[in-house]
Amino acid sequence: MTIGLESFPPEPWCVRETRLRPEVLAQTESIFALANGHLGLRGNLDEGEPRVLSGTYLNGLYESYPLEYGERGFGFAEDGQAVVNVTDGKLIRLLVEDAPFDIHRGTLERHERTLDFRSGVLTRDVRWRSEAGHAVRVTSRRLVSFVDRSVAAISYEVEALEQPLRVAIQSNLHANQEDRPAGADPRAGTALGAVLESLLHIEHGLRVVLAHRTKRSGITFAAGMEHAIAADGDVMTLTQAEPDLGRVTLALALHPGRPLRLTKLLAYHWSAHQSVDWLRDQVDASLETALAQGFDVLAERQRAYLDDYWERADIEVDGDPEIQQALRFAQFHVLQASARAETRAIAAKGLTGPGYDGHAFWDTEAFVLPVLIHTLPQAARDALRWRHRILPLATARAQQLGLRGAAMPWRTIHGEECSGYWPAATAAFHVNADVAYAVERYVAATGDEDFLREEGIELLVQSARLWMHLGHVGADARFHIHGVTGPDEYSALVDDNAFTNLMAARNLAAAADAAMRFRSDAARLGVVPAEVQAWRRAAEDVYVPFDERLGVHAQDQDFLAHDVWDFEGTEADRYPLLLHFPYFELYRRQVVKQADLVLALHLCGDRFTHEEKQRAFEHYEPLTVRDSSLSAATQAVVAAEVGHVELAYDYLAEAALMDIHDLDHNTQDGVHIASLAGAVIAATAGLGGMREYDHRLEFRPRLPRDVTRLAFTVTQRGSRLGVEVRRDAATYTLRAGAPLTIAHYGEQIVVAEGAPQTRPIAPEEDRPPVAQPRHCEPKVRREREH
Repeated sequence: MTIGLESFPPEPWCVRETRLRPEVLAQTESIFALANGHLGLRGNLDEGEPRVLSGTYLNGLYESYPLEYGERGFGFAEDGQAVVNVTDGKLIRLLVEDAPFDIHRGTLERHERTLDFRSGVLTRDVRWRSEAGHAVRVTSRRLVSFVDRSVAAISYEVEALEQPLRVAIQSNLHANQEDRPAGADPRAGTALGAVLESLLHIEHGLRVVLAHRTKRSGITFAAGMEHAIAADGDVMTLTQAEPDLGRVTLALALHPGRPLRLTKLLAYHWSAHQSVDWLRDQVDASLETALAQGFDVLAERQRAYLDDYWERADIEVDGDPEIQQALRFAQFHVLQASARAETRAIAAKGLTGPGYDGHAFWDTEAFVLPVLIHTLPQAARDALRWRHRILPLATARAQQLGLRGAAMPWRTIHGEECSGYWPAATAAFHVNADVAYAVERYVAATGDEDFLREEGIELLVQSARLWMHLGHVGADARFHIHGVTGPDEYSALVDDNAFTNLMAARNLAAAADAAMRFRSDAARLGVVPAEVQAWRRAAEDVYVPFDERLGVHAQDQDFLAHDVWDFEGTEADRYPLLLHFPYFELYRRQVVKQADLVLALHLCGDRFTHEEKQRAFEHYEPLTVRDSSLSAATQAVVAAEVGHVELAYDYLAEAALMDIHDLDHNTQDGVHIASLAGAVIAATAGLGGMREYDHRLEFRPRLPRDVTRLAFTVTQRGSRLGVEVRRDAATYTLRAGAPLTIAHYGEQIVVAEGAPQTRPIAPEEDRPPVAQPRHCEPKVRREREH
């Protein structure tokens, strides 16, 4: 893997840009994005130009468009959905005397931006001299509130540095901005054009409210801005409103040492059902609430929210400052993608960019929710409630396909299947089992039986019914599932994908357990005892292919019979393979886009022996090209478990640095939320060795050579467990709640408050190195000793 973006200075609690680099402006727009799960603002410059993608997003607000096919087939998805860049309220433009503040004109004597993970505030500090020699300092602070879901705020301060100056500030609210055209990379977003119809534009005092509706999906939203001014001297103001533009202009004379401070407050509300008048009222109410607080109070409440979050979520890594920074960056963006999503999807790019059209995938349940379950369980519950909310669409999709139960969409915003390529989408039924896995993990970690009875059981039951229809009992008396696509998208329509079969078995067993515990709730869903018995038999009899000759589990029934991809003949510039080779060629070869069988070793680890895991990991490692950002974290977890700890750390770094280093060269379209969550998993489940079997936490920690200490917190059943790992011992401390029974390398331990438990870690030699495909080696974290 190559590094496409220089790293930021390694600081433990922030990402800091010490000079403006226009050539990576798009990447920094994503890295400095602010969001709360409901509202997202890309990290554009205050003045709005130069920019690559302007980016203001509301979770769940999309435009639909017809999917075009050269030859349409029955059951193909009908419409695509793409996240909409809504009204941009970030814009604040400055005129100094007769010169506009423009980074391309005059002299930029200082430019620094800092995203602080503890305050949740993006700060910009600029010293600029116009071509006429007039010098000003501009300081801005920007936040998207975790406390007030619909509110964002900007504090913008201008100071004359050497002499009195006449300045004007224009604060804009702009809809239907044009950005770059669509490109050829399928990971990027669809270029929608101007899809917003104006419904309302109102100005009053220093406030403007604009309302629009998407042309095809018919979703209405309102956006508003309000202002507060603190300045010495008279300030002239002008407020204007047009269908796609609102503007408040301020003008005054500035004197050195007497800055102007403008507070800009933004509010956004949307609905597919409410009237434009209702939404305007909501915006006005949110603006009044924000105005009563002011920026400083909003910032104080933001800090308090994050103080509480970091108490539960922080990971400390001693010995590698860059990875320490990257892990906190990862946790901060996972929080931003989910905190206030509240029954909306957690998209692959969060609300940081239009990548993947703003769609949610199985990434959420397999990677993001396992992190949230132990750090922010309410957000995990809300994400699962979104899956339950779209269950009627999933059952309708299953009926369209002639199946029982529910067929969860591969990619979607609203709930309909939005992928036009069905072999990698519709056939990837494992998404159902991934949702069931998250339901099971959430309930085990929280004890939230109300959720299980009200929503979780229906997700488990309808997914179990799908597996019973898709699968069959073969002549060998084993339960088989044919014609599906597993996590590896370079293999499609295969028989008995091991990951799918094992996850389906886990789904079936969980559904049976829930139906037996909550019989009346199961009866409400039409579950009968014979159905439960069939689920249990299928779970027990599921077929998992194993190659006796090689002594390893097969990714699917036929994978190991294929020719191996010509890795030696594939040059570095031909990766990712999906952009340079037809799927037909990929499907016929042994080449793995992302961890598949290896993912099963992690999520279904109790179904394999330690020796089976070692053999399988070492067999699939030379076949895995990691053309997906989802792979490195899983490879890190399993590598650590089977004795390749240094390699595990290399993969952890790849997952953590995915966006700060722009490893996949598509950070410009938004950060990779699942890869960032995966980095957290690589730290806790990889180096920390954390697993959850039979509803009990187990730990088998192991540190790489250059990490002297790893510490993290796990919330389990309302109790807060601190885990501290050093090279020769691990200490478990109960920080709050009832005692917990855990396991350390198989030894059962009861951890109670005031009685930390320390246990030794026996030394273990690294296994002999294992090779990766040519050009696909992870960047070595530290030079190895020879």
